[in-house]
Formats: sequence, C-alpha cells, structure tokens
Amino acid sequence: MNNATVSTQLDQWHALSALTPARIALGRVGMSLPTRACLDFQLAHALARDAVNIPLNFTALAQHLADLNCPTICLQSQAENQHQYLQRPDLGRLLNTSAVDRLQNLATQPTDAVIVVADGLSSSAINHHAAHFLRLLIPELAIKNLHIPALCLVKHGRVAIGDAIAQILAARLCIVLIGERPGLSSADSMGIYFTFQAKAGISTDADRNCISNIHGNGLSYEHALKKLLFLIEQAEFLKYSGVQLKDETRTETPINISPLRQLLLT
Repeated sequence: MNNATVSTQLDQWHALSALTPARIALGRVGMSLPTRACLDFQLAHALARDAVNIPLNFTALAQHLADLNCPTICLQSQAENQHQYLQRPDLGRLLNTSAVDRLQNLATQPTDAVIVVADGLSSSAINHHAAHFLRLLIPELAIKNLHIPALCLVKHGRVAIGDAIAQILAARLCIVLIGERPGLSSADSMGIYFTFQAKAGISTDADRNCISNIHGNGLSYEHALKKLLFLIEQAEFLKYSGVQLKDETRTETPINISPLRQLLLT
C-alpha cells in the first residue's frame, strides 16, 4: 500500500468524524492516541464527573426563575446527601417530611399541573437549560389555562419524585425536568418526563413519556416544547400517558446521510 492510499483512507475517516460526536478518526502515534485526543478524553471525563458531583445551586436557580411570575418552592428527597443519593436511588424517589408538609400547605389551591425541576445526575444540565426551557413552557401552559401552584425545585430527586408531588397536589399533569446521566459526548443533557394522573408507588416508567437529549448539540428547546405540548394535548383527550401515547411530532430535518454513504462506498 503506497503513501497516497494511506493518506486517502485517513482523509475519509476524518470526514466521517464531522458527522458524529462519537470518538472516531482520532489518529494514532505509534500504538497510542495523539496527545490532543487523550486530553480531550480526560476533559470530557472530568466534565461528566463534575456534572454528577457538583451540587446544583437551588438559590441561584430560583433567582433565575423569578421573572416567570410563578413562585418557587424548594424541596428535598429522603436522600440526605449526594453520596446517599447515588447509592440509594429509592430514597431519591421519596419526599422527606419537610417537603410533604410544605406541599400539603399548597394543596388547598386548585392544581392542573405540577412542574418539577430536579438535579438528577447532571447539575450542569439544569443550570444550562432549565430556565431557558421554562421561559418557553410556562406561557404556553398559561394559554391553555392550566394552573400551576409553584415550580417545585427538588434536591437529590429522581424522576418518580414527581409522582408524589402530583399526588399531594392532586394534579392531572406532571412534568419533570431532570439532569440526565452524563456521557463523554454530552455532560449537560436534560430530560423531560411527562405523566398523566401520576400516583406515588403506582405509576411506573411505562406510564411516562420521555423527551430526552435536550442540550446544545441535541434536541432544541423549541422542538422539546413542541413534543411536550403535543403529549399534554393528547393525554388530556385520551386520559393516559406512557407507552400507549405515541409522539407523532417531527423534529429537525433528518440528517442527510448521502455524504456518509458516499464516503463508505468510495
């Protein structure tokens, strides 16, 4: 194999790397990766660890949400610290006593929907995306005349913590924004979980609809909002959510794979 052939093959792989965030076409120095590729990997790993371990500043988050004309309430799960939260997922699904008491004080108000913002496994995701998305969502819910008593900010919360909140407040609709488990290509991905008539200890993952991968290189706020509003409208009509409720919205224009196919065939 001559040098020209080797150069052409390397160029083909390099072009493929522009079509995916996956770590391909990194190059090689002897039997090892180039220094840049090693450093990029270490940076991505550090960002993922920080996303999990750096606590979310709920006070700052509440301040960022102050302009939404919707009060915030800070709650906590039964996980007392981050270490316990990571080792005991079950505690992250349950409200502590103080949180239950605070919610019961709100339960006297009529409630159509609850919005829960939980740190989850990526504080970076909530820091970067929650406020921006809520600025789009809350006016849309107001247009639909859906009453929200408060934005529930939950420390050390898992997805199912929304079930308990919705049940206490007797809300039909439960919307949970949560930081997703970080990967090496995205440490700040936010997920949205929607449940109709959520009930603590009864609702399962099959009863929820998930809108995932919301971040700068993933699903946009606008398309995530479009999906969520569709699910809300259909759930109100059909009286259920989850695996039976199919998302029939379209997202961004599908990726044109012809350049990729061309490179694979040449």
